[in-house]
Amino acid sequence: MVDTETFVPDAVAEIGDEIGDANAVIALSGGVDSSVAAALAYEAIGDQLTPVYVDTGLMRKGETDQIRETFDYMESLRIVDAKDRFLEALSGITDPEEKREVIGEQFIREFEREAKDTDADYLVQGTIYPDRIESEGGIKSHHNVGGLPEVVDFEGIVEPVRDLYKDEVREVARHLGLDEIVAERMPFPGPGLAVRVIGEVTEEKLEVARLSCHVVEEELEEYEPWQALAAVIGKATGVKGDNRVHGWVVSVRSVESRDGMTARAQEIDWETLQRIQSRITGGHENVARVVYDVTHKPPATIEYE
Repeated sequence: MVDTETFVPDAVAEIGDEIGDANAVIALSGGVDSSVAAALAYEAIGDQLTPVYVDTGLMRKGETDQIRETFDYMESLRIVDAKDRFLEALSGITDPEEKREVIGEQFIREFEREAKDTDADYLVQGTIYPDRIESEGGIKSHHNVGGLPEVVDFEGIVEPVRDLYKDEVREVARHLGLDEIVAERMPFPGPGLAVRVIGEVTEEKLEVARLSCHVVEEELEEYEPWQALAAVIGKATGVKGDNRVHGWVVSVRSVESRDGMTARAQEIDWETLQRIQSRITGGHENVARVVYDVTHKPPATIEYE
């Protein structure tokens, strides 16, 4: 486990030494990893840091408003509406790795634009150790590691929590006094809901995934999962009212884990699962059925793509 008493001052000093008198932008997503990286960088270089939240259109429900509220103390916070650019870049793409690569490149290009506008030479990211392991091992490319384009217009990329596991990042968040909604928030993938949609990313699929993930997070909060999510995995026949429909299939997943490297599917009681399926199928007219994923990691990954 990380020794927060020594890690925090060491990380702050390292960030300050690497960036010096230059300006930097940080990729802020609202998750614990990027929030901790932002807090460390802000302590190290203050107003030289511009936090940038890119609204990709792939985020969970209420994410943009939550970002505004949580980081309002950072006066230089920028919120970029890039939904149309991301969806256009993803149009027609079905391969999971290609999705991640497209999202990784689009992220970098967004931050390059913001960096140019703020005269920033450095990009700060919340990459953690499992991100690096999975990308280097070929399990999947993370948008901020294996998904980065070969040519990046930054003097350097700074990753202050690159050697930490998720539970260690949470310890640092608590040490820094970050809000509980940040420190204890369950993981959310960098590529967002794009990896919770099998096949091509469309606005309708994203709408279903966003609603379903919100329902799952609410209903399973009492189980204290390491991660709980819902994914749109295909279509199947169903009945809505007196009509036969060919609607979306939503898969619900909830796991226990320490660091995300391995995970065990949680046992959820029948009443809770029925309440989840009722809210999801009732919340969107084109959802035909809801299933529960009982697969551990390995052999499955936690996310679907």
